Amino acid sequence: MTQDEVLESFRSTGALLEGHFELRSKLHSNRYFQCANVLRYPRVAAKLCDALVGKAKLSCDLTDIDGVISPAVGGILVGHEVARALDVKCVFAEKVQGEGVDAGGKPNTVLAMRRFTLKPGERYVVAEDVVTKGGRVQETIDLVKAAGCEVAAVLLLVDRSGGSVSFDGIPMVSLMQMTPETWSAQECPMCKAGGHPVHPGS
Repeated sequence: MTQDEVLESFRSTGALLEGHFELRSKLHSNRYFQCANVLRYPRVAAKLCDALVGKAKLSCDLTDIDGVISPAVGGILVGHEVARALDVKCVFAEKVQGEGVDAGGKPNTVLAMRRFTLKPGERYVVAEDVVTKGGRVQETIDLVKAAGCEVAAVLLLVDRSGGSVSFDGIPMVSLMQMTPETWSAQECPMCKAGGHPVHPGS
């Protein structure tokens, strides 16, 4: 798939939103990828993830993969479709309450393996929908490594970082790279104009 074809899939399904948004990274932006909207169409999701896996096979060693792991919730459907394309199992890490609170006074959350067990020596692909700073992907990688497993590659539908995110030398492949403008809450021109951001979720 070309970048234009991928972008059209997002636009036609209502997955590319414009407005005033707070991203998971706490940055603000005037554009938002709500991948759930494109992933609600199974045939479109399959086409996108097939293209992602096909692209990844050109530059990554995806032989002897035991499974695909994703951070919940946004990455689960991507992980499922990537696992189907690779013909391996699909598992996911879930948010649990961590220590302390965030800047907004809400309890911090961390990722943990609640439903699945990773066996030492297994080899995983990490799959996610959208990455801006890569925090949840890194948490997922850390869980895999802590279990004595290997991360073969990170596969993303959308890399919003402009290519600035990396994961300690682990190969990373995205179907689409896009860098919408982002600002801190203090620097956001829409906030300065009296606007209030929304957080639609992935």
